[in-house]
Amino acid sequence: MPSAPAAQVEAGPPATAETSAPLKITLADAIQRAKKLSPTLAVALANVRTAADATVQARSANLPNVLGVSQYLYTEGNGTLTGRFIANNAVHEYVAQADVHQAVSAPLLFEYRRSALLEAVARDQATMAERGLLVTVIQAYATLYGADARLQTSTDTLSAARNFLNITKERQKNGDAAYADVLKARIQAADIESALDNAALTREQARVALALLIFTDVNQPFQLADDPSQVLTLPPLTEAQAQATRSNPQLDAAKKSEKAAQKGLNAARAAYLPTLSFDYYYGIDAPEFATYGYSYSSYEGLVRKRVKNLGYSTLASLSVPIFTWGSTRSKVRDAKSMEDVAKLDLSFARRQAVGDFDQYYAAAQTAQHDVAIRRQSLSDAIESRKLTLLQYRAGAATALEVVTAESAVDTESAALYDAISRFATAVANLATLTGKL
Repeated sequence: MPSAPAAQVEAGPPATAETSAPLKITLADAIQRAKKLSPTLAVALANVRTAADATVQARSANLPNVLGVSQYLYTEGNGTLTGRFIANNAVHEYVAQADVHQAVSAPLLFEYRRSALLEAVARDQATMAERGLLVTVIQAYATLYGADARLQTSTDTLSAARNFLNITKERQKNGDAAYADVLKARIQAADIESALDNAALTREQARVALALLIFTDVNQPFQLADDPSQVLTLPPLTEAQAQATRSNPQLDAAKKSEKAAQKGLNAARAAYLPTLSFDYYYGIDAPEFATYGYSYSSYEGLVRKRVKNLGYSTLASLSVPIFTWGSTRSKVRDAKSMEDVAKLDLSFARRQAVGDFDQYYAAAQTAQHDVAIRRQSLSDAIESRKLTLLQYRAGAATALEVVTAESAVDTESAALYDAISRFATAVANLATLTGKL
């Protein structure tokens, strides 16, 4: 089938002597550049890192921790070795110990599992943000591609309209055409000139919209290197369905969120269970800050004996929840409500996945067919305009037929590039479900 004129495909801002040659930007280049500059994607990736740190913290709460404890306690003496206050073991007491602490708690274990699931949800959300950015970039790229081509079409149409105006003036001079033909040609040329100005404005707006996504300098000169309808492909239905089943981050996130809500409910219920903790201390707790010290005994007179201060002790405790003023029950109710919401979200996500796939695939198929039709129609309209003008010069066509032929070119051009934009958007939307363009 005939393709769009080369001038339309390669349209772009002209390079000047004062500026460097414009960059040729492919669709893949635009996507990669946008990923580096997107604040939305940066936030999503930061959320992944935060969720990963939360998982590390939840895991550490279930593992043994080692603490270093150093204390110096002084109490007023009373003339004995023990001091005036019973809270301290001596007048001078030095404590320097390592504490290995382990807590065995069902809520902590469920919270760790919940954190791991929420980390996976954050990764799915980052994937959704990345694919959403892909849709935005492809839409902006296709819009600029169409604006470039329509600007070139309007330029060509204005040239043809001015040529037609000159021909009508010559024929009117020679008495072969009425003055009404000149008026029609003049009006047509004025309308097309106005349309060209609007096309130039639309093109500039589209250029800025894409430049904001892919450049740090919005005024960076660039040209598009790809026709979106040629570089984007629609996979076969069965292949796309298989990919969507395996790689739908929205559905995957809903499944993991529902599991995380279950773990949250389990953690809330586990607060009714006892908590066991174990501590192992090793170090010194003595009147001297030294590994060895002296003890005094009054047995058979005052005896000074060298003793080792270094040693260990252990402590095990079991905490049993008895009365919490209903706070635990309230937390269980809250967690159950969140689990119910997560189940509803999962049910909706499953239905939405089916509906979105059907909608996006059908839209892509329709637009793909429309692109093929409109591409041929634009080629026919351009040829018709040329032939009608030749017929008018020979007196075999009316001015109205020439005007109609010129209008048809603009109409078919707009229809073609609108179809290309719709096709590109539909394929990009489908890729949010399948993960592949």
